[in-house]
Amino acid sequence: MATNGSAMGELAEQLRTADFTLASRWAEVDRWFEAWAERPGLRTDLRAHLLALPDEQARAVTRRSRETTTHFAWCLRDQPDEPFTFWLHEYKEQRDWRAGYADSVHNHRYHFCTTILRGGYLHERYVAAISPETSLIASTELLTSTPCPVGAAETLLASDFHRIPRAVDGTMTFLVKSRQVTPWSLSYDPETHESHRHVPVESRLSGLVNRL
Repeated sequence: MATNGSAMGELAEQLRTADFTLASRWAEVDRWFEAWAERPGLRTDLRAHLLALPDEQARAVTRRSRETTTHFAWCLRDQPDEPFTFWLHEYKEQRDWRAGYADSVHNHRYHFCTTILRGGYLHERYVAAISPETSLIASTELLTSTPCPVGAAETLLASDFHRIPRAVDGTMTFLVKSRQVTPWSLSYDPETHESHRHVPVESRLSGLVNRL
């Protein structure tokens, strides 16, 4: 792997040799990640990793990555036998954001830890009330609103709801994610009060024929 001897390689080795299921012990991952993220020269190390990727591995990164309405999500590492993935999030300029992703109140299908490599953003955490009739978000309550600069590190569980209403242009973050722990995630627009359930497209394949 191109991560051998690098910061990413060290983190991967620590996570890979853990003798427990990562998703069930995410507090332990958080402690490891915060200590790892404090290392000097992390941006330089990640830049060197990307520059050293052989062509086929670089194409694999591109194939695994995707664009959202607020940022580009680059998947740097995803090996099926590992209970984690590594990502680099490249936030778009604020003027290019479209409503409905990072700026909505939402949770995720996985646990993750993140650190800010460049720029910064405002991070909000929420309590969400789930409707028993629809299983969607009925209302939200703001818990904290925290400006996060370069070097800030956080962890969120799949059950946590949060929002990034704005980010400094050029913001980039590094993330380690667990594998999926819930089948879908939820989002809530604080302006329209509309909630949506988000089901990954790959999980819909088995029913595709029945819908044709």
